[in-house]
Amino acid sequence: MITRRAFFAAVGGGLAVWIVDTADAQESGGGARRGMNQAPPSDVSAWIHIDEAGAVTVYTGKVEVGQNARTSLTAAVAEELRAPVDSIRMVMGDTALTPFDQGTFGSQTTPRMWPQIRKAAATARDMLADLAAKKWNVDPSQVSIAAGKATVNGWSATFGELTHGQKLLRTIPSSEGLTPAAEWKIAGTSVEKVNGRDIVTGAHQYPYDIHRPGMLFGKVLYPPQFGARLISVDTSAAERIPGVIVVRDTFRLPREGAGADLVGVVAPDPDTAEKALAALQAKWQPVEGQPSSKDVFAYYRKNARAGGGRGGRGQVTPETPPSNPNLVPYTVAYIAHTPLEPRAAVAEFSPDGKLTVWTGTQRPFGVRSELAQDLGIPEEDVHVFMPDTGSGYGGKHNGDAAVEAARLAKAAGKPVKRNWTREEEMTWAYFRPGGLIEVFGKTDSQGKLLEWEFHNYNSGPSALNTPYDIGGPKIEQMHETRSPLRQGSYRGLAGTANHFVRESYMDELARALKLDPLEFRLKNISNDRLRNVLQAAADKFGWQSRRKTAGSGFGLAAGTEKGSYVAACAEVSVANGLVKVVRVVQAFECGAVVNPEHLRNQIDGAIAMGLGGALFERIEFADGKIATNRLSKYRVPRFADMPKIETVLLDRKDIPSAGAGETPIMAVAPAIGNAIFDATGQRIRSLPMVPGNKLPSGQAAAE
Repeated sequence: MITRRAFFAAVGGGLAVWIVDTADAQESGGGARRGMNQAPPSDVSAWIHIDEAGAVTVYTGKVEVGQNARTSLTAAVAEELRAPVDSIRMVMGDTALTPFDQGTFGSQTTPRMWPQIRKAAATARDMLADLAAKKWNVDPSQVSIAAGKATVNGWSATFGELTHGQKLLRTIPSSEGLTPAAEWKIAGTSVEKVNGRDIVTGAHQYPYDIHRPGMLFGKVLYPPQFGARLISVDTSAAERIPGVIVVRDTFRLPREGAGADLVGVVAPDPDTAEKALAALQAKWQPVEGQPSSKDVFAYYRKNARAGGGRGGRGQVTPETPPSNPNLVPYTVAYIAHTPLEPRAAVAEFSPDGKLTVWTGTQRPFGVRSELAQDLGIPEEDVHVFMPDTGSGYGGKHNGDAAVEAARLAKAAGKPVKRNWTREEEMTWAYFRPGGLIEVFGKTDSQGKLLEWEFHNYNSGPSALNTPYDIGGPKIEQMHETRSPLRQGSYRGLAGTANHFVRESYMDELARALKLDPLEFRLKNISNDRLRNVLQAAADKFGWQSRRKTAGSGFGLAAGTEKGSYVAACAEVSVANGLVKVVRVVQAFECGAVVNPEHLRNQIDGAIAMGLGGALFERIEFADGKIATNRLSKYRVPRFADMPKIETVLLDRKDIPSAGAGETPIMAVAPAIGNAIFDATGQRIRSLPMVPGNKLPSGQAAAE
């Protein structure tokens, strides 16, 4: 909880705006709307502070993981406050200063935090106008606010001159008006990355870079396979190494697949810590009969839970046992997030027992709760700070490294850094879920969809519901089942898997009808936004004028998720089983565009990442062990794999802005898969499509 007294003690005098959070999903423990005349609530969604010098500081629990949220939120404040971009500083993901936030995930920063920050800035602008009106004895409506100044009748004052020495507080009115998108001057333009120079010069400190006085380096012993139980450990050799402290403890929150036993070492430097870890002699009780990546899809079906399923919007629905003999199976492999920066944390206890942790996470407040629960201390005694981290892609929702660092620091009595290795990241972090997906559709002779059935085992319900019009029966079901690997969020969740299957099968139906894939889709779309992106991508690509040559192929795909719409056209060339993606054209619509250049960057990055999951990336495992636990064994996209990318942005200033971090990845795989079929006549119904860098033999032939 941040009190008014604590807030001003931290930031000093000046103008402050508090925003009441009316969204239960964003507020700690839920809560109702609070009246304007009540005291500020204990949990608030964001605030702005303007100090005596006119500097603007904005506080948000959202974090920066490379998606440029820092810049977009800065632009939102600059737009509504009428302040220069370079006068604004954003404080993000600091649990001691920012209000509670559930986390940075689900493409929610733009549709939720962005308008909240804008409302705060607009309220601050009104307050500045009131201060100026009082100063010059005029009506507030006569005051003009622009470029960080208030002016009227030849008088002018900076924001700092207006707020000097005052401690003012106002709760945002629910009716606070915002600048219409058509009138934006800063928002909607390509504002440069606000801390770009620090990033490219190396001045920015990532979690891996944090150093504290007297800091030690920690390592943790993990089992040789998932689920193996520690029987005994001989630590004597490690204890004889100068400067090494061996830590034996028990986690209150057991690690999935690794148990509750903590055996770790701390040392003055990373090399000594690594040497001490290797000196530990542990005996383990193995686990027999674990499934492998080769038989996991049958495992999903065998272990599907009875009694209820999940529909595409997350609702629980009656279980529909798949009984249609015409269902066509597709499979999706587990894949790793492969962030540039693996998990990392530094933990430090103060003399009074309070804990501070610097870590890369998408959920600072969630990690604070994890630390408090595992260590048995009050949450108010835990401070989590998240420096802008080296990517997450949905893979950094929890505090694995943070909890380990805190446990080791508590035992050592000194700050401890716990940086995961690449092998640890690709073994013990959670993966994007694998899945078995079965689909069936029926059309009339004119190409109108009459029936649709879609079953997803394990990978998830995101984008499960078809956006196409179905004239008759429709069944769409997510079947929960057991997973042999630790799994969790990933960019787009199951949206990529479900789009891959749906759009590949739509292509199958079109080919069976001898209809052009674009024509077939347009016959079954009544949603104008989906139709618009599909037509825009096809027009830019030159779909109607495409010309096939030997070994070349063309494919398209479209879809929607999280309030945005995407369509992609792909061209591939295939020679001797080697697939090269030559060109990708993607059209994207997410309402009013916040920053065109950064949106294009986001789309380009999604296409690059989507290539990996489409063509190469897969986790191979057997007997509870990961075989692809390093980049030399796990194929990710390389510069040579990149196609020519062309992006079409549909800027709908009449529609509120939606997030763009996830949906642009979803059409990549099916567009490429459909292009491979067009080139080869092979229908590939599995992701990745080109494991081992060559087309697999024995795929289903063309219809």
